[in-house]
Amino acid sequence: MRILLVEDDERIAKPLAEDLKHQHHAVDIASDGLEGWEYAQAGNYDLILLDLMLPHLDGISLCKRLRTSNCNAFILMLTALDTTSDKIIGLDVGADDYLVKPFELEELAARIRALSRRSPEIRQAILIHGDLQLDTNNCNVTYAHKPLSLTHKEYMILECFLQNPTQVLTRSAILNKLWEFDKLSGEETVKTHITNLRKKLRSVGSSEDFIETVYGVGYRLCPK
Repeated sequence: MRILLVEDDERIAKPLAEDLKHQHHAVDIASDGLEGWEYAQAGNYDLILLDLMLPHLDGISLCKRLRTSNCNAFILMLTALDTTSDKIIGLDVGADDYLVKPFELEELAARIRALSRRSPEIRQAILIHGDLQLDTNNCNVTYAHKPLSLTHKEYMILECFLQNPTQVLTRSAILNKLWEFDKLSGEETVKTHITNLRKKLRSVGSSEDFIETVYGVGYRLCPK
């Protein structure tokens, strides 16, 4: 998933972002509400992790603004405010979930997985395409029961294909969805990662065109 973390406490934001990246997510960090609004307008995020007590624009106001602008990203509020009324306010303005600080990283990870499986696109915990199986719970990937060792970005690209098995994905779409703003590279970077991913898939027995090129457009999974 591509995630926007809106958190003004750097002691929380940096280690949390690193943990999310280890779970194969792309993460941008905004340190106040207005910056969070600007990031959300510029990027196509799957999930926004939103602190409530933010400078310049508080989390409740930002959540309202996002929903008014038809932002479809899931919003998970992170806050030390734990009364029932606080939770109701957050959920009523458009948040999808609410987690009280301090929290365990394992619980946050589980809530993110649960959100990722919600509509409009129901996502399964285990993604299967032919002999390939990707378990989003533990990030294990196998082909014909053989383990596949992937880099962070290779895993994310493969997961993106498996979540959109019939769709042709352009290089620019993959780049915009899976790369953080501060690490954006050229589209050749995507080509390099897909080349390496194909080599690893072939090494465990996949066909040459498991990820096929649609010339002039992009890439897609070869139909089963």
